[in-house]
Amino acid sequence: MIVKTGDADRFAARPPQAIVAALFYGPDEGLVRERAATMAKTIVPDLADPFRVAEISEESLSSDPARLFDEAAAISMLGGRRVIRVRGAGNNQAALFERLLEERLGDTLVVVEAGELAKSGSLRKVFEEAENGAAIACYADNERDRAGVVRAALKERGLDITADALAQVVDRLGADRGITRQELEKLALYAQGAQTVTAAHVAETIGDESELKMDQACDSAGEGDYASLDSALGRLWAAGVSPVAVLRLGLGHFQKLALVRAEMDDGGNLRSAMMKLRPPLHFSRTTSFEKQVSRFSQNQLQEALARLYEGEVLTKTTAVPAEAAASHALFSICRLAAAPRR
Repeated sequence: MIVKTGDADRFAARPPQAIVAALFYGPDEGLVRERAATMAKTIVPDLADPFRVAEISEESLSSDPARLFDEAAAISMLGGRRVIRVRGAGNNQAALFERLLEERLGDTLVVVEAGELAKSGSLRKVFEEAENGAAIACYADNERDRAGVVRAALKERGLDITADALAQVVDRLGADRGITRQELEKLALYAQGAQTVTAAHVAETIGDESELKMDQACDSAGEGDYASLDSALGRLWAAGVSPVAVLRLGLGHFQKLALVRAEMDDGGNLRSAMMKLRPPLHFSRTTSFEKQVSRFSQNQLQEALARLYEGEVLTKTTAVPAEAAASHALFSICRLAAAPRR
């Protein structure tokens, strides 16, 4: 069964009884985790319950595939349906899940999390074609989606939000749902005691903070500053920021550099070209951005973008740790920035 994007949240919150297993996949890791957890909680409200929830990693599934079937057939000691959470699944496990859906062991719900999968991917096809399975895509929120998430999250805490504050939040939140939730939690705590969130609340708490640390990493790479980049990445990984989110923001950053560089190569004015960027650069980053434009040629910027694309592919298709892949991509760009323009 294919679940349409517009129905994904509703489906996760109220899955049909006939569903034996569901696959949540896509580039937005935070949204994958959120929707998977939402569905799992419809069966077991406390996902830390060791008697009713079993967690299986990709490594465990590969080394001991029989465990999936054993867990699916198991009965809770204290009664009630059980949930199996599988993280990091890939196409190499497609046959395993196909067998699981065909055998329908017990009444356990299997919730599977995966990264981005090609339309022709075998894992997607297994869930899409099964009557008792479901495939739910989790793509990055657009502005309208983010606005809805913001309103709903604040409403749960008894808060309203002004139109200008909402526009600020939507503009400054990243594309990862997990990071968005963290930022909204911080905003709600700061605005506690007020009935309405204002632009002042946003400026004090979010501002550009959700992307600021990632921006610092991008600027350090673009300036060829190894020490600063190493420090920025260390803070990002310590804070649990998604490596894919860092790579995605890096792609946006170097695409902006490429746009400005192209206009300058055509005889345009640097400041004028920068003013056309949307969303606009934060004033604190203007000087750094100008330095970066001067460091790169158009060919080098295209090479930088290729490194970021390769880094994202590595995080999704290989066993290379995501943080290592993202770090490697940014440090390779740092070397480009430190080299002469060509």
